[in-house]
Amino acid sequence: MSENINGHVERITFHNEENGFCIVKIKTQSQHDLITVVGNAININVGEYIEAIGSFIHDKKYGLQFKAEQLKSITPSTLEGIEKYLGSGMIKGIGAHFAKKLVKAFGVNVFDIIENNPNKITALEGIGAKRLQMILGSWQEQKIIRKIMVFLHSHGIGAARAVRIYKTYGDNAIEIITENPYRLAQDIHGIGFKTADTLAQNLGIAKDSLVRARAGLRYALLEFGNSGHCAAFTSDLIAKAAELLEISEEVIIPALNHEKDIGNIFVENIADQEAAFLAALYNAECSVAKNITRINCGTPPWGKIESTLAIPWVEEKNAITLSESQKKAIFTVLNSKAAIITGGPGVGKTTIINSILKIVKAKKLKISLCAPTGRAAKRLTETTRFEAKTIHRLLGFSPESSAFTSNQNNPLNTDFVVIDEASMIDIVLMSHLLKAIPTHAALLIVGDIDQLPSVGPGALLQDLIQSNTIPTIILTEIFRQAANSKIIVNAHRINQGQFPICETDDTTVSDFHFLEANTPEEIHDKLLHAVTKILPEQYGFDLHKDIQVLSPMNRGGLGSRTFNAALQEKINGKAQPKINKFGWTFAVNDKIIQNVNNYDKDVFNGDIGTIAAIDLEENILTANFEGRVIEYDFSELDEIGLAYAISIHKSQGSEYPAIVIPLATQHFMMLARNLIYTGITRGKKLVMIIGQTKALAMAIKNASTKQRLTNLQKRLKEN
Repeated sequence: MSENINGHVERITFHNEENGFCIVKIKTQSQHDLITVVGNAININVGEYIEAIGSFIHDKKYGLQFKAEQLKSITPSTLEGIEKYLGSGMIKGIGAHFAKKLVKAFGVNVFDIIENNPNKITALEGIGAKRLQMILGSWQEQKIIRKIMVFLHSHGIGAARAVRIYKTYGDNAIEIITENPYRLAQDIHGIGFKTADTLAQNLGIAKDSLVRARAGLRYALLEFGNSGHCAAFTSDLIAKAAELLEISEEVIIPALNHEKDIGNIFVENIADQEAAFLAALYNAECSVAKNITRINCGTPPWGKIESTLAIPWVEEKNAITLSESQKKAIFTVLNSKAAIITGGPGVGKTTIINSILKIVKAKKLKISLCAPTGRAAKRLTETTRFEAKTIHRLLGFSPESSAFTSNQNNPLNTDFVVIDEASMIDIVLMSHLLKAIPTHAALLIVGDIDQLPSVGPGALLQDLIQSNTIPTIILTEIFRQAANSKIIVNAHRINQGQFPICETDDTTVSDFHFLEANTPEEIHDKLLHAVTKILPEQYGFDLHKDIQVLSPMNRGGLGSRTFNAALQEKINGKAQPKINKFGWTFAVNDKIIQNVNNYDKDVFNGDIGTIAAIDLEENILTANFEGRVIEYDFSELDEIGLAYAISIHKSQGSEYPAIVIPLATQHFMMLARNLIYTGITRGKKLVMIIGQTKALAMAIKNASTKQRLTNLQKRLKEN
């Protein structure tokens, strides 16, 4: 027989925001001890007053529990319950302090006052017009967010992103979603096509409808883009969409024609086969080709420089002796409007760049240095002593117009643009950057062609080099000082298909170790020991600042997610306060990574920071990204993740004093030469690989890289 219990939530032991399953501790009026309630709730917060309908059971492992068939939030009626509810942090502007004041002033009528006569609140000390607006705005938001949650939940969809949906669509969110549920997959970070498709079908959209086929086509093309392609052969696209949607190709073809007619998809031939592009990627490729051609025309802004005089001058100024290959590289760049320098570590790229910058600076020209990530830009600043910015910050961003402030109509005020770590740049970002470079300016693109390609679509550096439309310097000579580093020597050995020369124990002092471990459990344990004991105690590396674990994969027993949980517990397990959101537990002092570009906050994919504070009353997490303080509402925490361990892909453009790489045959899908090469070249002072010899051999042997489908080379040649 079912019974009812009411009480306020004292603690949330567990809550899965996708399916609603939760374990909470509640305090009732009749029971002295807290009661454990297990059930499903769309949303639940500490301090909230709930009604549970169900029955008490005795769990063999956890003891007495109340198993709820139904859990719902109700308005608390006792003064204690009202105070806890208001002070829970749900309503911004009301923490524990103001909750006490409000309850003391208005008693059980406080909800009615907030709803119908809010101006009375300003009579209380400390609550002015600004705080009142915050309270009322949050109160209204909570009402609408709950409606969105109920709507999603009633259609079998997890309600974890209801706040983000509200912030994107506003008060009309339910109407917008009902009209076209597929917009969720396009507009809301964290909601994929499959979730939107489930909702669409629950709302009655037919499986073979044109609107579903069109959305499925765009999703399939996005999936090709997530694998790095700018396009997909039409036959492959139709087959993939038909398989994904479980409908016939006869339904897909009219949908493709419709998407072409309205300009969402562009079709053209690549290698005599018809290929389809999403409009954004098609336009980006055309823009890159057009602007590279534009910038590459004419004479450099510094005019003619006599290299026979400039090179000896810069050698004297920088107190260096340049090799013949370096002199040739400098000569080529100084006599070109646009140029590319590529090569691995230790081949003198920095020396060449510094020499060119010294010569150009002497001509009183404006110089702009940039790189794709904050860490790469910081490193470029350190090595050149010129200010370098991320590409995003160089271009600026206007939240009002949702566009970069520097563009073709408002070009950068510069004469010479140097781009470092160009292998990381995807086609869309490069198109924005090139648009903003004035026609008179010169361009130098620097990168390592043997590293992993960009996470985003395109094979930009490869396409630029292979098009033979820009002068390119390929550096291969390793200089004497660099040859003393086993990290650099082994990077080149791996790149040539050879096994690294390294120490095979953790006691010999060296900058390159390979510690053999034969099982996943052994790899896991050895890695934790190395990170928390060997590297800090034997080498003096700082646990938080110096050491970075780089995994080939995110998922699995040896993926970055698993290592993050284990390292967090070892390094920062006792930290308080904590917050559980979107599958992560965050605590003060945790190392975190930003996983999406957020232009409003001026923080970008790959930026690494530290949690500085967690305010459980205001629902705000504050993070420090190398001096920049960023605030996140708890509803935005799906943008970040722990960063004690990250994927090798995410580490591109960064450099760390010490890196540790787990390697096993279970990573076989990712084991490739350019992956290992990219990983070890992130290490500045020490590289430690822990794993199976067979896995390392597999990676070194696998030099084949999947060719990305682009049409940039052809466009460059034709422009």
